Amino acid sequence: MSEQTKHTKTALIVHSDMSVLSAFQSSFVSKGYVAILARDLPTALLAVTQHFFDVAVISSRLAEGGDGWPLAGVVHLIFPKAFVGVLTPETSVLTLQAAINNGVTQIFDAAGSPDHEVTTLLSSQPAGPTKTSSEPGASVH
Repeated sequence: MSEQTKHTKTALIVHSDMSVLSAFQSSFVSKGYVAILARDLPTALLAVTQHFFDVAVISSRLAEGGDGWPLAGVVHLIFPKAFVGVLTPETSVLTLQAAINNGVTQIFDAAGSPDHEVTTLLSSQPAGPTKTSSEPGASVH
């Protein structure tokens, strides 16, 4: 059977602020992605067990003391070809080290526009359904 199955692109968005989640969801859906939203760590971990993700955008600061960096690392381990971006309020040497340690592909300014960040994220990906390299190369935007 030479029939190719169409790959539905899926994005995981993890942020404690519903308005930020909604803005990212709208941006990803307008680009043809299915967006799975999570407001906390337990919901995000459940989503990771139930879906395949091409892209993940995770806040470095989750509600109730949650830390998004280890979640980014888990997503990278489970989906090594996925693009993993982290939204962070500051960029420092420690932030860059956390990105490298957790396999993060790109760091985004938490105050940035979701539309701009999604466009930047998608333009940095190759033209296939997933990344061709799983090597982290954290860059800041």
